[in-house]
Parts: sequence; C-alpha cells; structure tokens
Amino acid sequence: MRVLMAASEAVPLAKTGGLADVIGALPAVLTTLGVEVSVVLPAYRAIDRDKFPLRPTGWSVSVPISSRTIETAVLTTELPSGVQVYLPGADAYFDRDELYGTPAGDFSDNAERFAFFARAVLAIAERLGPPQILHCHDWQTALVPAFLRADAARYPTLAAVKTVLTIHNLAYQGVFWGEDWHLLNLDRRYFNPEQIEFYNQINYLKGGIVFADAVTTVSRTYAEEIQTPAFGHRLDGVLRARHAVLTGILNGVDYDEWNPATDPHIAARYSAGSFAGKARCKADLQSVFGLPVDAKLPLFGIVSRLADQKGFDLLAATLPRLLAQPVQLVVLGTGDVRYQAVLSELADRFADRVAVRFTFDNALAHKIEAGADFFLMPSRYEPCGLNQIYSLRYGTIPIVHATGGLQDTITQFDGEQGNGFKFREYTPAALLDCINSALVYYRRPAKWRLVRRNAMAADFSWQRSAQQYVELYERLVA
Repeated sequence: MRVLMAASEAVPLAKTGGLADVIGALPAVLTTLGVEVSVVLPAYRAIDRDKFPLRPTGWSVSVPISSRTIETAVLTTELPSGVQVYLPGADAYFDRDELYGTPAGDFSDNAERFAFFARAVLAIAERLGPPQILHCHDWQTALVPAFLRADAARYPTLAAVKTVLTIHNLAYQGVFWGEDWHLLNLDRRYFNPEQIEFYNQINYLKGGIVFADAVTTVSRTYAEEIQTPAFGHRLDGVLRARHAVLTGILNGVDYDEWNPATDPHIAARYSAGSFAGKARCKADLQSVFGLPVDAKLPLFGIVSRLADQKGFDLLAATLPRLLAQPVQLVVLGTGDVRYQAVLSELADRFADRVAVRFTFDNALAHKIEAGADFFLMPSRYEPCGLNQIYSLRYGTIPIVHATGGLQDTITQFDGEQGNGFKFREYTPAALLDCINSALVYYRRPAKWRLVRRNAMAADFSWQRSAQQYVELYERLVA
C-alpha cells in the first residue's frame, strides 16, 4: 500500500495546531503496519534548516495557476521517524514568517497559495509515481480531490488513485470570494451550490468533501455532529449528502512524549502502581505558579486557547462560583483578550488560589497535566481533543462537555466504572453541578484512587487509529 499524505503543517517542521501533531505521528505508525507513506508539505521559512536540511531532489514540477504556469523546484527532508517529506519550494508563497497570516489577519493571497499547493501535490504524485491513496488534510489541501476529478484530463496517470479527506475542524473551510475562481483553472460549471460554490463564494473544504472518495473526521461523535445545523457550519447538508462515505476515526496520542513514568518535564515520575510521584508533581506545580503548597486543596488545571469554542464563556460564568469553595486553579494559554481580562481579574481577586500564564510553554503544559487533580475542558465543540487524553494518562481527571471527541474518550465515573466526569447541557449550572459531583469523589480516597486507576488504564495510542485508516485504505483500493 502506497500512500501520499498532503498537509499544511507537521511536527516538528511547522506547527500552529493539532493537525501538525497528527501528521508528525500518524505516518510513522502507518509504516509499522506495512504502509509506504510519504508526505507533501509547503517549504515554509519557519522550518529549521539546521535541524532539518531541505535538500534538492534535482527535479521540479509545473503548476498551473490562473493563466500562468509556475515551475517550482521540489525539496526533500525526513521527519524524525524517517518518513520522507517532499516540499514545493515556491518562495513567493511560502518564504514568510508565518504559515497562514499575521496577528492582523490571514494573508490576502491564501486562495492562490493553497490552490498552488494542491496542484503541486498532484504534480509531485505524478513525478513519484501514482500512489494508491492520496490522503489530504483540512481545507489547505481539500482542492486535491477536486482538481483530480474535475480536471481529470490533466492527470491521466492518477486516474486510479483514491482520495481521502480528513476534516480536523469544520469551522475552518478556506472560503474566498468568487472572483478568485480563475486561480483554480476549473470549468465554470463546477461553481455551483452542489459542488464548490458556497453562497456566491468559493469553499475549498466543500470542494474536497464533494469530490473525495472518502471523508473522515477525528472522532465518531464529531462525524455525527457535523451533519447537524448546530455543528455543521453551513456544510451540514453537504455532509448529510455524503454520509455514506463519512466516518469518524479518533486521533491517537504519542505516549512516548506524554507518559508520567518517563516525562523529563515533571518533578517526579509516577505510574498507576505508585502515585507518590504525583503528589510531588502537585506541590511542584503549586510552587511554580506561586500558590500555597497544600496537598488537600483540589487543584484544577486548564491548558487551552482562550476562546468561545473552548468553553470560556461557561468558565467566565462558573469560575467565580467555583472559587467560593476551597479550591485552586492554574491556567495556561493565549487567546481572546476578553478572557484574559476575566482570568486576570480572578487571579487578582483570589491571589492565593488562582494563577494564570498567558503564553504557550510545553514544559509547563506537562507540569499541569502531572500536577493537577482535575483538568477542565468544557468545550462548546471539540472535534477530537488531545488534552483530555493526556490527562487520563497522568491520572488527572477530566471534566468535559459531552461533545465530539470528549464524548468518545471520557466515560462518566459512577463509583466503580468510568474515567472522568462530563455534562451534557451547555450551561454554567450544568458545568458547576458536574464539578461538584467530581469533588464528592475527590473527598472519598478509595473512590478517588479507583477513578485515577481507571483513567491511567485508558489506551488511546495511535496504533488503533492507524489500523482503522489502513482498513479504510484497503476498502477504497478493493
């Protein structure tokens, strides 16, 4: 099985979000299952050339954009796993400090940049020799299936290739004004509501959904949710029409990095068999954040973007009531200035019980996962989510909204079975009730040890998820 994977970011070469983690991990695990995988990625300036030299392949590809043909050299490097990466080196598009835009907004030519990239992926696929599967991720590569089918005469050697499109977050679709149609070099007849047109605009993700042979998303529940108006971001009708080829495959996590028994970032190692180290990690976390070191106080942790999607509207309404109780809270993240203001006010008001850091710090994220008693993740929607899975492995009990991947990974603790706590109604009252229910078990040591053991026994490694992708590939090829 030969698979060519196309994505706009991959750890450790370039990252803005969870997509990069997936592309950094999934291809490597697929290779252990007998799949020959390579990756196509833009040759961003952000890639550290000292650590990952971009070598010339000695060949180039021709890419049609509007009325022009752009000849671009193709570079190559490897992921740490050894997976080969091919990078179209178009400096006019990718030699920039950021991947998609600046703090002031998206780059104005993103429609052209990623139309170019999608065409370059197909040209590289031809040059390498047709794979059996072209696996594309998110809107930045969603035009690959559309170009392959709607402009099939241009790619005769790829006629038998099957395409998979994975949606990591439906909220991001690559929507551009209709006047950019000329960039795509497609017949105007495809600019219609059944295919690539979207309220008089061009929707790259919609084009991929319509033309791909299979569409996946990153959890079973999210696959169901996005077919409804509440979560479909105006593409629910398109997704319902394609429900026969839509599946949810949960993301895995890298347990080599997220493992309290080996984690180099935390104060003490521990495992399900011995929780002594976790108590030291809690004391260390309290100390690092400048909070009183107190083993008895329940310590809540948050590592998140500060955004409505992540449930910060609920948290803003709920935290003052939670903090009327003897608890502590640490928050790590960046995002909406409104929520920074809310959290700053709480940190001033409850100086001995609330501490916040408005940054991203990987080592500190590990310390929170290891040192907190509870992890708060009340997302409005969550395609998959990773932090709740990290929390399980660290015996830090997740409190989550029952949506998307949170619903699929967290089971309600009933005193015997279950690995966390979740609420269904998206209201401050429901969140606070859920937190209070969890605190009841925190005060019962035998039950608290049991839920922690249950949490740490959960297995969401990439091996299981990768096997599901292999089975999907095999069905398509068959």
